[in-house]
Amino acid sequence: MSTTPDGSVRAGGVGLRGAEAPLTELYDVILLDLDGVVYIGPEAVPGAPEHLAAARARGARLAFVTNNAARPPAVVAEHLTRLDVPCHDEDVITSAQAAAHHLRSRLSAGARVLRIGGQGLTEALLAEELLPVDALDDLPVAVVQGFSPDLGWRHLAEAARAVRAGLPWVATNLDPTVPVQGGPAPGNGALVGTVRIATGVEPLVVGKPEPALFAEAVRRTGAHRPLMVGDRLDTDLEGARRAGMSGLFVLTGVHGVADLLIASPGERPSYVARDLGGLLEVHPEVTVAPGPDGRVSASCRAAEVVLTRGRLAASPSPVVDPVDLLRAAAAAAWSSTDHGQEPDVSALTSFVTSALVDSAVPLGDVAGRR
Repeated sequence: MSTTPDGSVRAGGVGLRGAEAPLTELYDVILLDLDGVVYIGPEAVPGAPEHLAAARARGARLAFVTNNAARPPAVVAEHLTRLDVPCHDEDVITSAQAAAHHLRSRLSAGARVLRIGGQGLTEALLAEELLPVDALDDLPVAVVQGFSPDLGWRHLAEAARAVRAGLPWVATNLDPTVPVQGGPAPGNGALVGTVRIATGVEPLVVGKPEPALFAEAVRRTGAHRPLMVGDRLDTDLEGARRAGMSGLFVLTGVHGVADLLIASPGERPSYVARDLGGLLEVHPEVTVAPGPDGRVSASCRAAEVVLTRGRLAASPSPVVDPVDLLRAAAAAAWSSTDHGQEPDVSALTSFVTSALVDSAVPLGDVAGRR
């Protein structure tokens, strides 16, 4: 085991850490993803307002980091405040802001930028003293593309025309879908893909998991020891790792047990919790002991998971904290993968999911799939 600069303990090679103090005491700014972490659509995740109020009462600074470039920070802040999560405009950092800052660092004040997106992108460009325009005939010097439900064929055609003309092209994010009532709908990644197919050009991307949005969050908050909290391993947690940040994975959103067990090294979180209550908790150390004949044993307090050649060798006792069981299962599965074995994800997922469901973990697709 090794102690990290923030005082936590890293389990050898698997990514999970222990923390002898609540995370609110180890990190100076808590960066929170929104959908699946703080709210699900128009409603708050159960317990989220109370957990965040308690974190603030302990002195934690909260900031909200989103790939959604459609809504300006003021609209997001109003939404959060309505959900009993008091929020100011400056507490919200969007991929539109990251894109505008990137462009401003390369362009002079007043430069014209072809804006393919909505009000969030417009306000971000204006805040950086850039002039949004709607057509190549307006003589822009760059193109920026972000999601808007009002984008149509003519907007995408104009973007393709500008990109083919050689203008630098920045995309706020590549999320393939956006959550809407009735199921996922095409997101900015799908719309960017249309322009990519039409031009054969790849955009520069600033949203999660790319480091630019995390750098923007640090710049705006002045964080020295930030912690990223998210429900998606391939955006929130991968992005945190790429930005050199610690990450807390919560089970209230898109990804669940199976997703965690198969997480690649670059997606693995530092901490795991049911929900945002994990910010207020001590996180137990996870120990991993690879043995002979492909045997891997991982334990977290009273929970132990043993795999032999990737297969569940002994069903762990259910009379343990189910999140400790998940932590041990993840550590065992990752170690097994890293040693060239294929872990029995199905059996592990079934056992851990049953324990979590019995303990009433709120919302989310607990089993997970991707």
